[in-house]
Amino acid sequence: MIDFTSDIKKYLQLLERKLSALNINQINKIVNVIKSAYDNGNTIFTMGNGGSGTTASHIHCDFNKGVSANLVKKFKVMCLNDNMPSILAIANDISYDAIFEEQLKNFLSPGDIVIGISVSGNSKNIIKAIDYANNNGATTIGFCGFDGGKLKKTAKYSIHIEVDDMKVAEDIHSIISHILMKMLSAQLLKRKKTKNRLSPKLRV
Repeated sequence: MIDFTSDIKKYLQLLERKLSALNINQINKIVNVIKSAYDNGNTIFTMGNGGSGTTASHIHCDFNKGVSANLVKKFKVMCLNDNMPSILAIANDISYDAIFEEQLKNFLSPGDIVIGISVSGNSKNIIKAIDYANNNGATTIGFCGFDGGKLKKTAKYSIHIEVDDMKVAEDIHSIISHILMKMLSAQLLKRKKTKNRLSPKLRV
């Protein structure tokens, strides 16, 4: 049997160091930005390639079902990398770099949020979509790794995992998506309970 324990410990230690270095204030700002979008009835778009695409899909699931489950008013989250026929048509007829931007041209409204996830921060299709969103009244959020790339500079808000390890960056992006879910779920359920307690009961 091969002994991987040393390598496993190194991976976990790196993950722990990068988690402890997270910018909590920036995450808090993003939680509030998403909450405002929910309050205003705006749509939240997520997008990514490869492993980052699975994180984008995960956020879509967590908010549309997880956070929304016990709320009368639901989140409106759309993952741009989940509609394969649209992606293939755009990639084939226009360019793979346009797969997210072209979908935003159909659906984006001022006040919406666009979340782009790219560990390198340099995925051309992510940057093009973020640029389009910035120019059309949306609020943009970037999840990135390594040195942050263009995404860190282009998105209005960014969560930068400064690590030269794609898997560690992807792990932390997933954890952050769960933090966003957890914070908003707790806050909105608390607000719902307070509202119900203060509402007068009807007597018949």
